[in-house]
Amino acid sequence: MYAERASRLAGAVVWTSTPSGSGTGRVLPDGCMDLLWKEGRLLVAGPDTRAYVTEGAPARWAGIRFPPGTAPALLGVPARELRDRRVDLADLWPAAEVRRVTARVNAAADPVSGLEEVALSRAADTEPPDPLLRRIVAALDAGRPVAATADELGVTARQLHRRSLAAFGYGPKTLARVLRLQRALTLARGGLPLAETAARAGFADQAHLTREVGELAGATPGELLRP
Repeated sequence: MYAERASRLAGAVVWTSTPSGSGTGRVLPDGCMDLLWKEGRLLVAGPDTRAYVTEGAPARWAGIRFPPGTAPALLGVPARELRDRRVDLADLWPAAEVRRVTARVNAAADPVSGLEEVALSRAADTEPPDPLLRRIVAALDAGRPVAATADELGVTARQLHRRSLAAFGYGPKTLARVLRLQRALTLARGGLPLAETAARAGFADQAHLTREVGELAGATPGELLRP
């Protein structure tokens, strides 16, 4: 069973996943990065360019999902270094710090509360994200072309690409595709027919939507929307 709620860290979401049947699952690209807890162990999920399929024995998970572009400053690592990866926090931080943080999370009333406290503490000691990053996400999520986004923000295409790699893990074109996929899924899960979903989300047509879902999610729209 999966459950989530808004975090006390602005823009973030905290979530839990408890075993229910097989350990196989599908995590779709969303432009975000997560700090994860898995049965006493801390990991980091980098930004995905394709669906991440979880396998193996069922396990209890918890996480805090950071808004696009905000995790690199909190975690101290460029997003591009974690693209399509799940890594132990010990691979990124000094061992003593990881032991301290892990103990703090495991001693909390529940892992979600512990992760949230760690994130809030890191945020308090870290410079706020560059406001430009939020504007990049807003423009691309509104369906603005990459070139027009760069012009509107007063940066060159090369500068936009470089900033996107560090903050989001991939270039603005990939980020735009990921955000468009998420827009489409939100519309379709709300009951909108796929043809209308495709048009409103910014796809050329329903066939284009189906191809993009296949490439990014490794499934058909019907499979993703199945209860």
